[in-house]
Amino acid sequence: MKSLSMKRRRETFIRNPKRVLAKFHLPPSEKRVKNIINRILSLSEEETHRILESVIKNYEDRHNDLEKILLTHFERIQTHLPKKENLSYEQMLLLGSFFTREYSIEAAALFNPSIILHPDQSELSTGETSFILSLRATGEGHISSIVFRSGIIDKKNRIKLDPVSPYVELPHIEFDPIYEKELFLTRLAQLNVDTILCDQIFEELTDQFRYNELQARIQQFKTNQLPSQTLNATLEIIGWIANSNYTLNFRPESDLSERVIFPVSQMKSRGIEDARFVRFVDNNDSITYYATYTSYTGYTNIPMLLETQDFINFKMCTLNGHAARGKGMSLFPKKINDQYMMISRQDGENLFIMKSKNIHFWHEVEKLQGPKYDWEFIQIGNCGSPIEIKEGWLLLTHGVGPLREYCIGSILLDLDDPAKVIGSLKEPLLEPNMMEREGYVPNVVYTCGAMIHNKTLILPYASSDTFSGIATINLEVLIEELLNS
Repeated sequence: MKSLSMKRRRETFIRNPKRVLAKFHLPPSEKRVKNIINRILSLSEEETHRILESVIKNYEDRHNDLEKILLTHFERIQTHLPKKENLSYEQMLLLGSFFTREYSIEAAALFNPSIILHPDQSELSTGETSFILSLRATGEGHISSIVFRSGIIDKKNRIKLDPVSPYVELPHIEFDPIYEKELFLTRLAQLNVDTILCDQIFEELTDQFRYNELQARIQQFKTNQLPSQTLNATLEIIGWIANSNYTLNFRPESDLSERVIFPVSQMKSRGIEDARFVRFVDNNDSITYYATYTSYTGYTNIPMLLETQDFINFKMCTLNGHAARGKGMSLFPKKINDQYMMISRQDGENLFIMKSKNIHFWHEVEKLQGPKYDWEFIQIGNCGSPIEIKEGWLLLTHGVGPLREYCIGSILLDLDDPAKVIGSLKEPLLEPNMMEREGYVPNVVYTCGAMIHNKTLILPYASSDTFSGIATINLEVLIEELLNS
């Protein structure tokens, strides 16, 4: 393994607490909401103008269009307003400001990167490749979201990063209008909820129902039941699934680095974790960008799938089937034998391989490989989607060893039968050095996906769940080591 030496690049991705979202914030008590509104409406025209002027002066340079944000948040509290109130424009803005809070998306960390080809490869010089890098950003409460960076790699493997906007923004959210009852109940059963209670709730709904019909049925059911912990937990999970299938639409004119995929509040989710992006080429040569990720609800992890063609509009949905469980799923970049395939870690310890005719439903699964070497004795998992090369499928892995040190390794899978391992590194490809050991979670190097450019493996990686960097290695040297292992 002495011939294997990854080169750490100077490019780093460090948290920037100045990049803040302006989020809608509504106190939990209706009484408090009305008290706040009444206090604001009791202000004179001069007082309203003075306070609003101060708000705009202090915050407008922190957001792309602060007035539009405040108006949007005002619209969300209109149902709480006293009737027959004719409000001025300044009153609307001021009301919106009191129901807005800033959230620093990167205040804690910027880590677990994934890299893919940019959809737009135009206007490049010979030998250049444009890329998109996704990262997991965490802020207060360790709530995780997905953020993006971009850049170009030239023919000499030099990396030029695009400027990062000082602004960030949330997308418009559209929930799926129609749900299938049978599929909804199947997903609920996989989460070990009270099935009898679920059947009672759903018996009044038709085989296909709309989002508002479900909400109305839940309210009706609650009024006829005694409150209980089981009922509350069941209704929370039902609401979570209903809000797990939705579409995000960003402004086309927004910069890629401004777009933030943040947990949807209605899901009561605590984070969108470790997105593993892949450029998927279908049998008809159409290209779709998928990302498997984990949504953390505060007490359980749910495997999810993101889909986009342009990184402007994103479709988010649950992954279904008894094999769709655990963390660390990664989709192959194309179908094999006319089936979708995924790498997963079903039991938190070993690598598994899955296959399905339907990308949203997964039932077939078999063990691929378990821990073999001391640096992975605790567990082994994948570090992104497999990369197709002529020798096979190159799969980056992570291993956990003594003192729960995370290292990055690699295995090689057969091109036609990915369930067959044909090579495995005996030593880590990358392990934390002395500069990378300190952080939120010490002694960790980790990645969610790499790419190949100019016969070189480009590996973005995180250090101790705090910041990220990039390392490279000659692909031929790596493959030779794998084939000789």
